[in-house]
This record gives sequence, structure tokens and C-alpha cells, in this order.
Amino acid sequence: MNLLHLMGVNTGVTTQIKERRTRLYRVAYSWCHDRTLADDLAQEALTRGLSHLHQLRDPAQLDSWLFKILHNCWRDCLRCQKDFQDIEEMEDYLHAHDDTPEDINSRSQVVDRVRAAIALLPMGQRQVLTLVDLEEFSYNQVADILAIPVGTVMSRLCRGRQALKQTLIELAPVAKSNAVLRMVK
Repeated sequence: MNLLHLMGVNTGVTTQIKERRTRLYRVAYSWCHDRTLADDLAQEALTRGLSHLHQLRDPAQLDSWLFKILHNCWRDCLRCQKDFQDIEEMEDYLHAHDDTPEDINSRSQVVDRVRAAIALLPMGQRQVLTLVDLEEFSYNQVADILAIPVGTVMSRLCRGRQALKQTLIELAPVAKSNAVLRMVK
């Protein structure tokens, strides 16, 4: 018998919350680009979610409720780090490729390029882009999670996608412009 069961917490909902851990981690990582911090943020969101489970009014809204908690954890983290964030250390981490072997294939290169392009986005655009495009939340859910108007979600998403497209086009290999087409009979 686990501790949650002893506390009288609904095991069905707790199981659903635990199943969201990977998604929470993935979104947290896309926001902070630090595995340890993302793990801490996901864990903190789960802990807060489980301790405030009685505040969940509609179990169908579990996903947006948990991601809203994650967003609040991220904001709290940024507030705590605001005074003593070492920017050089962050840049070193963003440009480091510690997991990249020499024989990286083209797929992982594309993933790295997209991640780097997303990292260049401002935080508001990055949050909206990851929630809509990675986690497939609706605009209304994202507006609820981030506590911003739906119009702001749409404008941040549009600007984020345009910036991402522009960045990825610049990173794409240049096609040879003097290619000659030959007709073969």
C-alpha cells in the first residue's frame, strides 16, 4: 500500500498524473534546456498537483491543470534565479553538444537544429509553441495554462512559427543555383 492510498487520494487520478510525467519533463526541458532543472520542475509540478488534487474541479481538464502548475513552477524558478543567473554558463550549455557522437546521423542533426532554433525564441513564444505544437493543446487550454488571452496565444504562436521558419531556412544548406536540367530521350 503506498502513501497516496493512505492519504485517501484517488488512485485512478494519481495514476493519470504519474503518466503525465514524461510530457511534463519534455515541455520543461524545452523551456529551460537543462535536464536536471527540467526533472526538478516536472517533479515539483507533480508534487504540487498531488498535494492540491482536491482543487481539481474537472478531471477532464487534468492535462491543462498540470501544465498550468508546471508553468507556475517555471515562473517561480525564474524569479529565484533572476538575481544570480550566470549567462555565460547558460550560453555554454546551449552551445554544448555533450551527447553528440561524431557519427551523428542527419535526423539527429535536424532535431538539434530545430531545438536550437526553438531556444532562440523569446520565452513567451517558446512556451506557446511547445504547448501547441508539441503537446497539442488547444489555444483556449494554452491561454488557461499561461493565464493570457487567446489572442496573445495566437499572436505569439504566429510570431514564433515565423521566427522558427526564418531561423531554420538560414540554417538549411544552400542549394546549388546553377543546376542544369537535361532532357533525356
